[in-house]
Amino acid sequence: MLKKDICTLLDLTVEDFEYLFKRAFELKKRYKQGIYDKLLEGKVLGLLFNKPSTRTRVSFEAAMIHLGGTPIYLNVQDTQLARNEPVKDTARVLSRYMDALAIRTYSQDVLNEFAKFADIPVINALTDISHPCQVLSDIMTIIEHKGDYKDLKIAWFGDGNNVANSWINAAAVLGLNFVLACPEGYLVDQTLLEKAKKKGGAMIETTLNPFEAAKDADVIYTDVWASMGHEDELESRMRAFIPFQVNRELLKEASAEVVVMHCLPVHRGEEMSEDVLEGPRAIVWEQSENKLHMHKAVLDFLINR
Repeated sequence: MLKKDICTLLDLTVEDFEYLFKRAFELKKRYKQGIYDKLLEGKVLGLLFNKPSTRTRVSFEAAMIHLGGTPIYLNVQDTQLARNEPVKDTARVLSRYMDALAIRTYSQDVLNEFAKFADIPVINALTDISHPCQVLSDIMTIIEHKGDYKDLKIAWFGDGNNVANSWINAAAVLGLNFVLACPEGYLVDQTLLEKAKKKGGAMIETTLNPFEAAKDADVIYTDVWASMGHEDELESRMRAFIPFQVNRELLKEASAEVVVMHCLPVHRGEEMSEDVLEGPRAIVWEQSENKLHMHKAVLDFLINR
């Protein structure tokens, strides 16, 4: 069977999504029962990271260990990539040592080149363009709290960043009702947006009015206003994004049973108010935990195909 990569969520079919959700819930249940399935015994996962990480790195490492495999963390600066070894050479060499490779880097093109030349599955652990595994675990968390992801209004507030892009890809594949409220000048890539709208049954809308986006929303999602690499723009972004803060006033427009999400790390008092973050509608810690279980499902799915 040909190897499969997850470079973006457009690499997955509806059936792939459904399988991963089901498998992640199975593995989570067994983990809670104290059962560690050694599904990847003798297997090796490489973690090639060029950006800082807490949740993504630790959850991938813990997932591999729980499944009986071994993770190897590689800081790009400690490899020959830092001395200009071509990506295609590194990809083919690491394919001889490992069974899968999770990459966290700046350029989506670099990730795609790894996928092209590697003989092993390549997993996007974040690029500037997309963060697919984050959104997989996010939708898992929504299913956990809402029973399903279908027929829900999911509203995004803030920057049209890599996580927002992955939500758009998920909406395109799964036919989600997804609305983005972003300040002017900070919307997601229009080419990506138009491509997603043409794909099928997705209802994807954009607005400059955060209260319009929040109207009857079942899920409210936000992220940092300045992603990695944009810290020097923080002052100007603060001015633009203040009206898009997720706070009590915004939640008044949403469904009474709305859940509030953030992929973390969160800047309290910026993109989300402290009382909402620590309030009963926030499910951010469940989101974070579910990265572990979804990553187990992803690794099992790709390595044991």
